[in-house]
Amino acid sequence: MRSWHAMWVARTDEAVAAAEQREWERRQGERVRLPAPDWVMEHGIGVGAPAMEIHVGGRSAAGKRLKVISREEARGALADGVRACTRCRPDTELGML
Repeated sequence: MRSWHAMWVARTDEAVAAAEQREWERRQGERVRLPAPDWVMEHGIGVGAPAMEIHVGGRSAAGKRLKVISREEARGALADGVRACTRCRPDTELGML
């Protein structure tokens, strides 16, 4: 009976230690995470593809076709006819409506 209880105490201790480790790793990740960009430009598929859409940074999915841009670049791209995302509405955020 003692060995059975000792086995369960050991398993419980391992589970608690694993949960504490995951929590520590989560906190470390939050501490070193880079801030979300303010504006993102999405390009089409292929090398040298033109810009397709402007997004508010931090609200769009990550991917290889995205490029972080400045506020001025976002305003310029929208003025040049690049489409604004209909979900995150960067044109509204930039006061261009």
